[in-house]
Amino acid sequence: LDLSNCSLHSVPPGLAEATAAIVLDLTENSLTTLPNGSFLGFIHLQSLAVPLTLECPGGSDAWRDVTVDKSSRLCQGQRNPCNSSVDLAWPCPENSVCAPDGPGLVQCLCDSPFHGYKCLREGTFPMLLFGGILGTATVSLSLLLWGTQRRKAKTP
Repeated sequence: LDLSNCSLHSVPPGLAEATAAIVLDLTENSLTTLPNGSFLGFIHLQSLAVPLTLECPGGSDAWRDVTVDKSSRLCQGQRNPCNSSVDLAWPCPENSVCAPDGPGLVQCLCDSPFHGYKCLREGTFPMLLFGGILGTATVSLSLLLWGTQRRKAKTP
């Protein structure tokens, strides 16, 4: 994805849809910062060229090779932060596994059959019970309101 020399002053909002990009060039733009999360989901990104004034997203530890030339910084070979020897600042909870989510970013995915907050619930969501209670409450409330409000309806 070549966005070089596009007169960009900030990261375009549509960039979030290009998570499948492998190569991205942002050089020759007047970008001043790369907001946190700009590259969220860019797990396939292997080569990123940014203006010299910017650092590689995730820092130099998120990339295998950072090369600086006269006008740009080239970040190559995105590292998997889950395989690093450095302990994560926010380790994943029990019943979950670490997965990369972009340069220097991680996400915790629940192991099967766990789900929910901090992967503490086991099994599947009780859809039948939930639907039954919701349906019964809706029908009961509707009948109650229909019965109590009928007398206020005018007859023609």
